[in-house]
Amino acid sequence: MSELVKIRRMEMADLDQVMEVEESSFARPWTRENYVRELTGNQVARYLVAEAEGRVVGFAGAWIILDESHITNVAVLESFRRRGIGRKLMQALLQYLSNLGASYATLEVRAGNLPAQNLYGSLGFEKLGRRKRYYEDNGEDALILVASSLPPAEENFEEPETLHM
Repeated sequence: MSELVKIRRMEMADLDQVMEVEESSFARPWTRENYVRELTGNQVARYLVAEAEGRVVGFAGAWIILDESHITNVAVLESFRRRGIGRKLMQALLQYLSNLGASYATLEVRAGNLPAQNLYGSLGFEKLGRRKRYYEDNGEDALILVASSLPPAEENFEEPETLHM
């Protein structure tokens, strides 16, 4: 990957560009309202964006409850795929989840999405099970994957929501 990619927390101002990535990546995309709720009303949700060439070209998000995290979505604009951006996003997300106290992460991936499965496998995800006919657009199965060990949490990690007791 030759271009500089910056990974940072998603903000409301990113939503127009996030929706471009979302709508070009998924057969049944989430709505803008879904993301507004995730960013403003879901206390367990965390989302990151990847910026390259001055714009959002990818994003990844998860929910975290106690030590469990579930990756909700990962997407990269097609013209930016196969440049390592998805890997960089996932590595940053897994580190973030660890920093927030997660000890493992789960996700679903289309049974036919071999590039994503290969990426997840290279990051330590293993097949846990299968959800039959999970995807409503075509009835495709989803594979349930789990990463049972995350990177060590960074010392002194803080974010605006960090509570000091």
